[in-house]
Amino acid sequence: MTAWTINDIERAIRSSWGADTCAPEDQAQWRPEHPAHGQCRATALVVHDLLGGELLMGEVSVGGVRTDLHWWNRSAAGTEIDMTRSRFGPDELVGPGRPVARPQRPGRLQAQYQLLRRRVLARLEAGSVDGRHAAAA
Repeated sequence: MTAWTINDIERAIRSSWGADTCAPEDQAQWRPEHPAHGQCRATALVVHDLLGGELLMGEVSVGGVRTDLHWWNRSAAGTEIDMTRSRFGPDELVGPGRPVARPQRPGRLQAQYQLLRRRVLARLEAGSVDGRHAAAA
């Protein structure tokens, strides 16, 4: 069994994002220079696949008005892991996260989630060939 570090996983996720893994409603605004845009739910699900823990969801607001929802993770040890937080500007406030049950299917993001998951796993496996992963415990 292969064990990857959080850095390995983050590197694989960030290099796997694209307009085709972005939430459909965000695809028109997705840009390579801001790759985390629209990636939070699919990313949180992939991180959950790899690390377990909890899924968190919080409201995003601008000037006190809710504009979106944001997804991220909390590890079993209690550490919050948010690989897409960089997509928010200084005027966007992400409220406290609340644990949410993992959806049985990612619903409208099924294709994006599956594509991101395949890319991430392929990159992690490729990294294991050249020794860039943590040794299995």
